[in-house]
Amino acid sequence: MRLYLIQHGEAVPEDVNPSRPLTPKGSQDIKKIASFLAQMNLGSISIRHSGRLRARQTAEIIAASLEPGCRLQEAGNLSPHDPTRNLIEEIGNMRTDLMIVGHLPFLGRLASTLLTGSESKNPVAFRQGGVVCLQRNEDQTWQVAWMVTPAILK
Repeated sequence: MRLYLIQHGEAVPEDVNPSRPLTPKGSQDIKKIASFLAQMNLGSISIRHSGRLRARQTAEIIAASLEPGCRLQEAGNLSPHDPTRNLIEEIGNMRTDLMIVGHLPFLGRLASTLLTGSESKNPVAFRQGGVVCLQRNEDQTWQVAWMVTPAILK
């Protein structure tokens, strides 16, 4: 199984717009990432995103590039400070690939727990709009398969 962790693209500051939509740069960065992912032929994949606007917009841009066969779903347990344990349990039973579009520190704690067994190790340097691909091995351990950021794709 592969787990694709995507931090939302750059968003407007809260004092400018409390809904925090993607900035034009954030949208452009995500379009680059979406194009990259489309070339990978990921097949039928579920994309979950938090209910926050910037994550939903990021997920929608990616889903549009991966269709058909892409399932987009809002998930209530992906906000920045939500606990990771329920999602980790669910992922442990999954056999199909999953893409999660969310926020820090949630994504960092999720990756850290899967990779090291501890939420506090922080082994992955997430970047806005970046994708971290984790792979579950036959022995049920996780490793980083690859990581790409919008800056790499320039």
